[in-house]
Amino acid sequence: MDEIDVPSHFVCPISMQLMRDPVTLSTGITYDRNNIERWLYSCNNNTCPVTKQALLLSDTDLTPNHTLRRLIQAWCTLNSSHGIERIPTPKPPVDKSQIVKLVHDANKSPHTQLKCLKRLRSIANGGERNKKCLEDAGALEFLASLIKKDQDEVAMDNGAELMKTSDEALNILYHLHPSETGLKRINIANNGEFVESLMHALRGGNYYQSRAYAMTLLKSIFEVADPVQLIGVKPEFFIEVVHILRDSVSQQVSKAALKLLAELCPWGRNRIKAVQGGAVWVLIELLLETKERRACELVLVVLDQLCRCAEGRAELLRHGGGLAIVSKKILRVSHVASDRAVRVLSSISRFSATSSRVLQEMLQVGVVSKLCLVIQVDSSVKTKERAKEILKLHSRVWKNSSCVPPHLLSSYPSS
Repeated sequence: MDEIDVPSHFVCPISMQLMRDPVTLSTGITYDRNNIERWLYSCNNNTCPVTKQALLLSDTDLTPNHTLRRLIQAWCTLNSSHGIERIPTPKPPVDKSQIVKLVHDANKSPHTQLKCLKRLRSIANGGERNKKCLEDAGALEFLASLIKKDQDEVAMDNGAELMKTSDEALNILYHLHPSETGLKRINIANNGEFVESLMHALRGGNYYQSRAYAMTLLKSIFEVADPVQLIGVKPEFFIEVVHILRDSVSQQVSKAALKLLAELCPWGRNRIKAVQGGAVWVLIELLLETKERRACELVLVVLDQLCRCAEGRAELLRHGGGLAIVSKKILRVSHVASDRAVRVLSSISRFSATSSRVLQEMLQVGVVSKLCLVIQVDSSVKTKERAKEILKLHSRVWKNSSCVPPHLLSSYPSS
C-alpha cells in the first residue's frame, strides 16, 4: 500500500487510510463508517470533522456511499498484483428493533441466553453505531442482569453454563464502553445490585480477565454514582479492591482500582473502611515496586487521602518503609507526585509526629533532607510552602541535626 498512490477520494479524512465502508454525512463529506461513528458516538462530537459545521441529531444519519465503495473495490481488484486485498461488501447496520426482539426472546427463554450473547457480541463488533444501537435498545440492562451476584445461583446443576453466561455478559458489557447515561440506567434498573454483581466477579471470576472487566466497570459506575451510593459503600468492597491491587492482575486494572479508591475515599467514612481493608500497607508495597509515573502518582494521591485520618497515618508509620518510600518519590517522579508526597508528610508531621521516635525516623530515612532540597530546587510554590511549614514545625529537633548535610541545612527556614 505504501508503494501505491491511493486516489485521494478513496481515503478517509479522519484516518487517512483507504475506506472500507464509505458513508456520507449530511454535510456532503464522505468518511469510513468506523471512524465517523467513533467521532460522533464515542467521542461525543457534534460537528463535521472537515467542515466544522455543527450537526443536529437528525444530521448524524450516515448514508452508505455504494458508488464510491464499488469504485474502491474495483481499484483494489486492479491492484491485487501489488498485494492489495479487495475490501469486502459491508453488512447492513443492525436495526434497533432486531436487538429489542433478540433481548425479549432471550428473557422469555433462558436456555437461549448464551446463543443470544454470541449474537450481541457479533453486533457489538460491527462498529460504534451498533454499540449505540445496543445501548438504546436496552441491551445494557439485559447484560447487567446476567452477571451473577449470588454464588449459590451458580452452584446448581447448570452452574457451569450460568457462569459461562455471566462471564460472556461481563465481557460484552465491558467492550461496549457504556455511556454515562447508560451506566446510570444500569445502576437504577438493578437498584444498585449491579455493584454487588461486579463484586462477585471480582471475588470469583473464572479468569483474570473477568476481574479486570469488573474492576474497570466498577470505576465507571462510581464515577457517575450519586453521593448516597458513594457514602454507603460496604467495607467488604474495599477489601476486594485491595485484593485486586495485591494480586497485580494487570497494570491497567491496578490503575482502575487506584482511581476508584481516589474517587471513593473523600466520602463519609470511606477512608477508615479502606484503611481497615488493608489499603495503606498494599499501597506502600506498590510504591516500593513500581517505577511507572502515573501509577506512582495515583498511589500517592490515595495515600494522601488515607493519611487525612488517624488510622491511615498510624498504618503508614507502622510499615517499616512507609516514610522512606514516600520521601524517596519526591523530586523523582513528577510535580504531581512530589506535591502529594509532601502532603502525606505534612499530615504525619502535623498530627502524628508527637513522639521523638517518629521525628528521629524522619531524620534518619532522609525526610528532612528531602524537604530542604524541595525548597532549593524547581518545584511548585505550594509544595515549597508546605515543605517550609513542616520544617518550621519541628525545627527545634531537626535544625541542627548532623543527619542533614550542611549544603541542605543552609536552606533550613528560620522559625
